[in-house]
Order: sequence, then structure tokens, then C-alpha cells
Amino acid sequence: MKMKKRALVSVSDKTGVVDFCKGLVKNGFEIISTGGTAKALKDAGLKVIGISEITGFPECLDGRVKTLHPNVHAGLLAMRSNPEHMAQLEKLNINTIDIVCVNLYPFKATLAKGADFAECIENIDIGGPTMIRAAAKNYQDVAVIVDPNDYQKVLNELANGGVTLETKKYLQYKVFAHTAVYDSLISNYLASQLGITFPDEVTFAYEKAQDMRYGENPQQQAVFYKEQFPRKGSLSTAKQLWGKELSYNNINDANGALELLKEFGNTPAVVACKHANPCGVGTGTSVHEAYMRAYESDPVSVFGGILAINGTVDEETATEINKIFIEIVMAPAYTEKALEILEQKKNIRLLQIEEITARRENTAFDMKKVYGGLLVQQYDESLIKGEDLSLFKTKAAVETSTLPSGKQKTVYGCGVVTNRAPTDEEIEALLFNWKVVKHTKSNAIVIGKKGRTTGIGMGQTNRIWAAQQAIAHAGEEAKGSVMASDAFFPFPDCVEECVKAGITAIIQPGGSIQDKASVEACNAANIAMVFVGDRHFKH
Repeated sequence: MKMKKRALVSVSDKTGVVDFCKGLVKNGFEIISTGGTAKALKDAGLKVIGISEITGFPECLDGRVKTLHPNVHAGLLAMRSNPEHMAQLEKLNINTIDIVCVNLYPFKATLAKGADFAECIENIDIGGPTMIRAAAKNYQDVAVIVDPNDYQKVLNELANGGVTLETKKYLQYKVFAHTAVYDSLISNYLASQLGITFPDEVTFAYEKAQDMRYGENPQQQAVFYKEQFPRKGSLSTAKQLWGKELSYNNINDANGALELLKEFGNTPAVVACKHANPCGVGTGTSVHEAYMRAYESDPVSVFGGILAINGTVDEETATEINKIFIEIVMAPAYTEKALEILEQKKNIRLLQIEEITARRENTAFDMKKVYGGLLVQQYDESLIKGEDLSLFKTKAAVETSTLPSGKQKTVYGCGVVTNRAPTDEEIEALLFNWKVVKHTKSNAIVIGKKGRTTGIGMGQTNRIWAAQQAIAHAGEEAKGSVMASDAFFPFPDCVEECVKAGITAIIQPGGSIQDKASVEACNAANIAMVFVGDRHFKH
């Protein structure tokens, strides 16, 4: 039995498939096909062998079974260099299949349109993955194509004597990368349907969005991958309007600014960020007012920084931004005049993120890669324990317990722990600065007033240094400010710094064995202090 050159073609994405098959026919191949692909090829004037002619069995179960047959898989898996394999094909009258061109049922597109469970399950391909995996296993004899971008490469090599082994290995790799992503989408979808948050085994599917010139430093190679389903209000949905492409550090820093911006909802807000830490944050009645407050918070550090803005950038705001060097501006919209002004700066990058205030989806996770493993956690979505704002005017419960050493420990609940409760204006300032400290690297202290930060201390190995840093940055502005601490005070020394600086109120989680000493220091200086329970470490 003389083997005929045959290609099996069955694709859901029909981009370029007619021209590809014409090229195959020109190179002496017979085309085997199924369903809609067979129709499209026939309509284009190509001769097609129906799959049932190969299997001797009709397609059945609404097309669920058509290629799952020995006449197909023996033709794919037979090793041409194995005489016994070839003898068995001869005996069984099965022809080899030398090229497989298959892409899978559109499971991703089905999910994206919000289909119900039954439709999603029906769009899980069975025959397609089975065929391409079989062909890829037998890569030395079968070229398998899952990406239309590879059609021309295969045709070029066929015209020059045949698909090279090197190309076949590359196509083999693409198959298993393709099915790995496909299966990860299915498994993660099913986990979500079952309410499984942290499965015993997990895979995540990403696609390359951008090759980068380098990573954090010039000697490091880097790339940016985005999730298969870009999240609203994320950098993966950004449209770049102006400037050179983003760097590794740009993306990392910009993400930090975006995370904090979302805390302010639709209240006009501007976050100035440097090295993924806020350096100035402001809110106001307009974007311009918010920008000026953010800028005035730290006019030194904002130079060369990143701005995240949750409203339309207008001419007035753009004029102020252009007075200094800014790396990136992110906003949901810009007026035409604002773009004209900002585009006068060659090195600025302008990003449009239409749903910039969109909160994170509950299926999103915070992940940190460590050497040899992966840390995965839910995002820190809380602000204060129980989200009960009445605690700012409610006296905290106080209990006394005895430690094993015999010493007494005073335990405070959430609420006002000092003799004096904060004023309404102090409450607004405390909440504002608490949102900022939540997104500042630990150990973190933020001081500020209503609608603006005045000083930020971050990334210190002890809390007193963070407090001193924030107060030093604020200078005279520290007087009359409030303080937010991302974790409890281990000693009353931070309160002592507040007294010297003229800070009037403090917000912190509470929970230290030394809480009583800090409370007493506040009472002695008439400083209001509120414990809110939830800690906000950010590393």
C-alpha cells in the first residue's frame, strides 16, 4: 500500500485556512476535514475528504464523536521509522496523516461572553486536543499547526523539500503550551463554579503582552504577560496615547498607584507614586484641586514619578503637570487641549484606562513568586474591621488579663481608646490617610490632613524610623496633621514623636502588649487615638 500525503484540517478559527489548504494541495496533499471547516473549504473550490470516509463511521452525538477513531489516531501515531508500525498500517489499510491543522473549540470566547454552565461545558473540545497531542507526540513524522501565524512558515518549508525537524519540534512545543492554557482555563472555571479558592494543584494562564528592553536593571531580561481575561481598571486594559513603551519598573510602579487610587471611588483623587510607593496623595472637588494637593504633599519626590488620576485631565491640570518631569500619567480620559499640552513633553507616557476606578474582582489573587514556589493570597480588600465607621465615635471595650509572667495586660477592642474622641474633621483626615498607609510598603507611617498627605515614611525596619521619616518630610506641615500606622505601635515612642510634631489624632490597628502605654501617652498630650482592628502590612 502506497501511503498518500494527507493533512487533517479542522479549525474553529478559520483565519487563513483556505489559502493554507490551497498551498497544501499545491504541494501534493489530500485534505481531510470535518463539519464547518469542510464546508468552508468546499465552498472555496477545494476537494475535501470527509472524516467519515476515513473512519467508515458517521459523525454522531451532535458532533461530539467524529475523529476519535483508530483510522485517525493510528495514522497520526505510527512511527514511520518503525517497520512493525508501518506493517500494521498496511495490514489494517490505514493511511498516514502527515500534517494536522487544528485549533480548539472557543472555550475562552464562550466564557468571555458570560455563557451558562451547560454552554461552557459543551465548548470543551475533546477530539481536537486528542488529535494535536497525538500528532505532537509523533513530532518527528507529523507537523501539527495550532496557530494561523505558522501557516506560511510550513508552506515555505514544504516548497523547499519538507517541514524541518527543528520546525516540527517548535510546533510540538506550541501544541502543549496551547493545551496547557486551554486546560487551565477549564480547570479554573470549574474551581470557581465549585467555590474552590485554593486548589491542591493550580495553573494560571497568561499571554505575552510585551517584550521589554530589560527588567529592573539593564542586565535582566524581562517580559510582561497579561491574564487571559484582562481585569477592568488594570494596566492590561490601558490604551497608550503618547510616549515610548512602558518599562518593567514603569508597570510595577504604575500598578502601585492604581491600587491606591481605587480606594477613593469617584471622589476626584490624584496619587503620585515613586518606586511603587505613594509620595503624595490628594482629593478635592476637582481633578485640578486634587492634583495640587498631591503635588504639594511632596514636590521633591513627585519629580520623575507616576500620576494616577480618576477623572478627566483638563487643560488647567495638564498645564500644572507640565511644569515638572512626570514619567507616566494614567487617567480615564483627557480633553483635547490637555493632550496637546502634555504631548509637548517627549518623554512623558500617557495612558487611558477607561474603568480606572473598577474594584478588583473576587476571583483575582495577589501573588508573589519566590524561588522554588509561589505565594498566593486574597487581596487586602478591607479598610477597617467590620467596615463600621461608627467606631470613630464609640468608646472601645477594655479588658484586663493576666499574662503567664503575672503581669497585667490591658486589651482594647475597636473604637476610641483615648479620653478624647476625634473631631469630625479629624475623622475625615484619619480615614483618608488610613487608605494611603494601606498601600504603602511596611513599616509604614502616613501623616496628613483632610484630603492630602503631608509626610510618608515607608519600608523601614522599625516603626519609629518610619514615623520620624514621615514627620521629617512633612516639616512644619506636621503640626495639625493626623497619623496612620499600618500596624500597631510596639512602644509609645511613636506617640512621643507625634507630641513633639503637633499631631492631633492617630489611627492604628491596635493589639500590642504595650497598647496601654501608647494610650496613656496620647491622653497626656490630648491626642485622640482610634483602634480599627485590621492591620495592613504590604511587603
